[in-house]
Amino acid sequence: MGVDYTQLHDPNAEYTMRDLSAETMNVTRERGGGRDVEITDVQTTMVDGNFPWTLVRIYTDAGIVGTGEAYWGAGAPELIERMTPFLQGENPLDIDRLTEHLVQKMSGEGSIGGVTVTAISGIEVALHDLAGKILDVPAYQLLGGKYRDEMRVYCDCHTEEEADPVACADEAERVVEELGFDALKFDLDVPSGHEKDRANRHLRDVEIEHKASIVEAITERVGHRADVAFDCHWSFSGGSAKRLADRLEEYDVWWLEDPVPPENHDVQREVTQSTTTPITVGENVYRNHGQRRLIEEQAIDIIAPDMPKVGGMRETAKIADLADLYYVPVAMHNVASPVATVASAHVGAAVSNALAVEYHSYELGWWEDLVEEDVIEDGYIEIPEEPGLGVTLDMDAVAEHMVEGEELFDEA
Repeated sequence: MGVDYTQLHDPNAEYTMRDLSAETMNVTRERGGGRDVEITDVQTTMVDGNFPWTLVRIYTDAGIVGTGEAYWGAGAPELIERMTPFLQGENPLDIDRLTEHLVQKMSGEGSIGGVTVTAISGIEVALHDLAGKILDVPAYQLLGGKYRDEMRVYCDCHTEEEADPVACADEAERVVEELGFDALKFDLDVPSGHEKDRANRHLRDVEIEHKASIVEAITERVGHRADVAFDCHWSFSGGSAKRLADRLEEYDVWWLEDPVPPENHDVQREVTQSTTTPITVGENVYRNHGQRRLIEEQAIDIIAPDMPKVGGMRETAKIADLADLYYVPVAMHNVASPVATVASAHVGAAVSNALAVEYHSYELGWWEDLVEEDVIEDGYIEIPEEPGLGVTLDMDAVAEHMVEGEELFDEA
């Protein structure tokens, strides 16, 4: 028998002065209209996709179930189990209070960043699905309404010959012509064969020229048929990032993503302000507090929060609102299953400055089988009008693709 994470002892969580539970806050008034609903349980199931996706389900005494998703990886299911007692008996309609309640309760376990925030994000997404079903409205309506009927999707592209400019250009053309996407992203932190020392983050000129050849081949091949971004995965030094961005200024680069590590915002600001190549950052920074300096110090041209990692749907909308004060667009990083992908699209529908949502699974033939609905068509997601997120898990597909040793959560 494994550890019962609901019973872990944390004295901080037990006596916190900022306990935001309904009992402590005296949130007890009857609501009526079918809104007197209580959470009874929270469960997770991990699916073995191209990432190990953590699906989340919140159950209620009304028989209504909400489905969400936390960013992939180890630890999130255990943390969600740990937080279940903090949610039981609560009304799921109080999304913001419950999210902040979990942040406060889990403060001793790291709720300002990392996997604790990721776990809270998965619960928060499920709360939006659940609240939408209770109120009979789509999730975007809970975020303030709709700016657009469909959300643009950019396809993260790969090829077995990722360092070959021609192979990358061939794949870009295929994705545009055969799959219908008009927005793409390719990795640029690929081996050139000229590396001397991968630990020091320095790029030699010959390495920069190799990366420029990839950018040139792809952008010239697709022309104006598609926007193309390039991801560096936090790989380079500040000086190397500046030289790379400067070298790419002559090409039609949609954005250059994460050219330096995420911890030092000062270096990030210097890189961004040194070039006309648009710079995008944000997937490894948590909550709106973490994104604040990037935006306020104009250290980015585009902000890229990962919704089921950064804090959830409302948190991403808050980041978008802050970014909008500085006229910065939002391109949501996303490596999720259809559940969090559609949830991100709901956020994109509800904020004015949404640019696109990432799709990272075009090589996974069964990605869309995980839900009963069609999700992406011709490079766009039509925002569902059904209550909640508007996607229904195919439980047979979930069971078929579970991580080995995982258990399927209960049916709705």
